[in-house]
Amino acid sequence: MVSSSSSSSFYLLFPFFLILFSCLISVSSSRRSLIDRPLPKNLPRSGFRFSLQHVDSGKNLTKIQKIQRGINRGFHRLNRLGAVAVLAVASNPDDTNNIKAPTHGGSGEFLMELSIGNPAVKYSAIFDTGSDLIWTQCKPCTECFDQPTPIFDPEKSSSYSKVGCSSGLCNALPRSNCNQDNDACEYLYTYGDYSSTSGFLATETFTFEEGNSIPGIGFGCGVENEGDGFSQGSGLVGLGRGPLSLISQLKETKFSYCLTSIEDSEASSSLFIGSLASNIVNKTGASLDGEVTKTMSLLRNPNQPSFYYLELQGITVGGKRLSVEKSNFELTENGTGGMIIDSGTTITFLEESAFKELKEEFTSRMSLPVDDSGSTGLDLCFKLPNVEMDIAVPKLIFHFKGADLELPGENYMVADSSTSLLCLAMGSSNRMSIFGNVQQQNFNVLHDLEKETVSFIPTECGKL
Repeated sequence: MVSSSSSSSFYLLFPFFLILFSCLISVSSSRRSLIDRPLPKNLPRSGFRFSLQHVDSGKNLTKIQKIQRGINRGFHRLNRLGAVAVLAVASNPDDTNNIKAPTHGGSGEFLMELSIGNPAVKYSAIFDTGSDLIWTQCKPCTECFDQPTPIFDPEKSSSYSKVGCSSGLCNALPRSNCNQDNDACEYLYTYGDYSSTSGFLATETFTFEEGNSIPGIGFGCGVENEGDGFSQGSGLVGLGRGPLSLISQLKETKFSYCLTSIEDSEASSSLFIGSLASNIVNKTGASLDGEVTKTMSLLRNPNQPSFYYLELQGITVGGKRLSVEKSNFELTENGTGGMIIDSGTTITFLEESAFKELKEEFTSRMSLPVDDSGSTGLDLCFKLPNVEMDIAVPKLIFHFKGADLELPGENYMVADSSTSLLCLAMGSSNRMSIFGNVQQQNFNVLHDLEKETVSFIPTECGKL
């Protein structure tokens, strides 16, 4: 059992690569206004609720094994998210040496169930706060990965409609091409490690849990899809800040998710959209103005308008505030650095000098010998003399603009009985920092896009 008291890094090489396209359309935060469509009628006043299932649910894995698998997925995702941040915005579209290639999160950690078309066909999709586009694989599929459900056939749906080239949806794409023969908007969406989906942009009726059907949702009907990381689902639902995301298309300004402990990945996590996101806070007996609720500001990055950036100002370990400079966490003028909050990355990755100091402080405050075997894939582990004994670990507090967030011990220390090790569930990044989902578990994480804030409300997520 891990409790808090006051008492070789993941050095990732981020690929510097430029994907060159002559007809590149850059993304901006103003693109929300490009999709000027009427709000679908009869939207539920209470909003929407989805069950989320961890991608490793149903597998006979220990807690440390689940984190190891997440780390492996996280390597690729961190490369995707970090590599794009080093690409500058092209000041001259003809300058092929300075072109921004919009890249997105990609594979994630949680799956959500929904249905598409009329008649409705059920499928599971990756829930991703690091990208915008909603997409699924479609027939006729020229290049598709194996998926757990049948591939969607648009010819069998009466509500399917391709999107024209002049539509706001097409203009909101980061990269598109117009098929002049049939005025069809073709898209290409890349995920940084050469994973991609391409096909036709279309609108469809989507049916959510509890039978709520919403017509006219824009999505990618992917006929060429390749790369690792998507096969656990049949597509992806983006919940980023851009105009193509599910949140933006529903014209909602609030959503929250509540992730259960990775140790209990059989239990369902939850996603709430609309007024239900704040209503669920009240139902748990908490208050957005209460002492236990921690609310902090969100930042925007014009170079990456989809991501949710937090303003991290410092870290305290065991009562000592680390001496790392605030500038190490800052989002720079050219769009690099900073910290995003991400549902699809397992552990938190910190800028490398900050992580080095955090690691040294943890090591000095723990009364256990360090394990140097590297057997877990985690950077800092300690040898446990008895896995049944209660271990006091240093308190860990993240100082964000607007709030200080103290994490429960189980949100950053992982004990493994099979190896008798206790490990820090964090790593090092030589680019942007990411606040991962292990650190978010058993918090209801509420995003308020109107107020530009995110709130952490301690919650037993498995009981919602």
